[in-house]
Amino acid sequence: MPIVVTLDAVLAKNKVRSKELAEYVGITEQNISVFKSGKARGVRFSTLEKMCEFLQCQPGDLITFEPEDKTDG
Repeated sequence: MPIVVTLDAVLAKNKVRSKELAEYVGITEQNISVFKSGKARGVRFSTLEKMCEFLQCQPGDLITFEPEDKTDG
């Protein structure tokens, strides 16, 4: 999938645990885990806003787009 979640790296950079982020955002640790694994089917802008507010980052720091190589082989 070309959408890559980089939340783990941002948490590590800020020395923050998933539990702290979940409490601040108001969601469960399980939901943070689903997001981190890239298995979330979507994320609310309000959730993304709270994550960025707490981690002092931009949405693009948490998720990136990495196109798949479509070369014929």
